[in-house]
Amino acid sequence: MTKNMMRLNIFFDTILLIIVSVFFYLSIPMRSSSVINIPQGSIKSIITYLSKNNFDINIFDTYVIRLMGKPQSGWIDIGNTDLTKGDFLYRLTKSKAALKDIVLVPGETMYFFIQDAANIFDLNAKDLWRAYYKYTSLPDGVILPNTYKLPLGISANYLMQYLINQSMIKHKELSVKVLGRFDEKQWFRYIAIASIVQKEAADKEEMPIIAAVVYNRIKIGMPLQMDGALNYGQYSHIKVTPQRIKQDTTPYNTYKYRGVPPYPVGSVSMDAILAVINPANVKYLYFVKAKNGKHIFSATYKQHLKNIK
Repeated sequence: MTKNMMRLNIFFDTILLIIVSVFFYLSIPMRSSSVINIPQGSIKSIITYLSKNNFDINIFDTYVIRLMGKPQSGWIDIGNTDLTKGDFLYRLTKSKAALKDIVLVPGETMYFFIQDAANIFDLNAKDLWRAYYKYTSLPDGVILPNTYKLPLGISANYLMQYLINQSMIKHKELSVKVLGRFDEKQWFRYIAIASIVQKEAADKEEMPIIAAVVYNRIKIGMPLQMDGALNYGQYSHIKVTPQRIKQDTTPYNTYKYRGVPPYPVGSVSMDAILAVINPANVKYLYFVKAKNGKHIFSATYKQHLKNIK
């Protein structure tokens, strides 16, 4: 055998070995969520993101993906949760998930939002609650109101992880913007007050005024005595009655307990949050609903009684 033939054989053997190695590598089994969310960015940044989120991905996969195309951004329908690495990388570039909308309106509670999520995405409500409390200890006020586009087939855990993570990013950004820092305990006290303002105000123009009423009552040690605080959880759409006020023993009952409830009572809009951080400069302590649905405010109980009449 000539040297040229030997070199040629070595070359083809090397090529064959590389091909076999690549096929073997691409046939390695891996697990994935049935749907995943891919951020916009370069292939390298996407690979880094997936690796940080516990996907079995490394720098070599950057070159494999380049041969297949560019990964799509947004929600990707992976399909099977058990598949080969080759299938996974291919689906990153070719598969898009079918999306459905879920709406969280300002003032709504997690109790009803989770019911909606269970119905829309065919999930178990108990699984959603378990997933929710994996990522936050607050029963409400964490997920911000919005219309969220999420894929069919999403798991309860991924749904809650995504919504809470996205909302917490916005909480932190807004806190830094308006306060210059993010102190979680302080911030969610604002959110707790904002959640009451959200339920009490007739419109966004009233929000800073009602926020001022809350602070004015706290300042003089007066109970908040606001029905909105009792519209928590499953009671979100139930009218507060004298009997309910008498029977409810939770810290949400601001007729019995002074100060702000320890947790938000529902979702809050940006208008409500900003109203609480920048309340109106007024001395009002009382308000009553007028025939037009808005409120009449007063600084004295005597005037309040006149407004009621």
